[in-house]
Amino acid sequence: MRKTLVALILVGLSAPTAAEQIGSVATKFKWMGPNDKIVIEVFQDELIPGVACYLSRAKTGGVSGAVGIAEDTSDASLDCVQIGPIDLPDDVRSGKRDGEDVFKKRTSILFKTLQVVRFYDAPRHALVYLSYSDRIIEGSPKNSVTAVAIQPWTQAAMPTP
Repeated sequence: MRKTLVALILVGLSAPTAAEQIGSVATKFKWMGPNDKIVIEVFQDELIPGVACYLSRAKTGGVSGAVGIAEDTSDASLDCVQIGPIDLPDDVRSGKRDGEDVFKKRTSILFKTLQVVRFYDAPRHALVYLSYSDRIIEGSPKNSVTAVAIQPWTQAAMPTP
């Protein structure tokens, strides 16, 4: 039992993050350790490269946050945008991959995660992304949803740096 618990902790601490931090703002001062903050991250849907998702989420500071054992709240917001051409794989177009995880981040040392899942809305030709927080025993009803209406993409549509 003890070895299993240690293994779960190590896996949770070494889980890779597929998101890039864009910035953050402090929300609560802490005397010891980092402040509580809201972090803004961006990640791309690996199966559909023409989509980027921006996620803002709460991050607990203090000493427990600094050493990675704090539990973050379930507060998060999500917005996804088309950043390039989108070519939907057949299994996405058919709905066989609805509810597939496209992002997962641990928000406590063991039992809580923030997840983003993808759905395809065929009648409106749109990708729908849902963020939510879950726990092994009890999840949270807090969630955020965004949709990407798939548009034709040309070189002229690309922004200039």
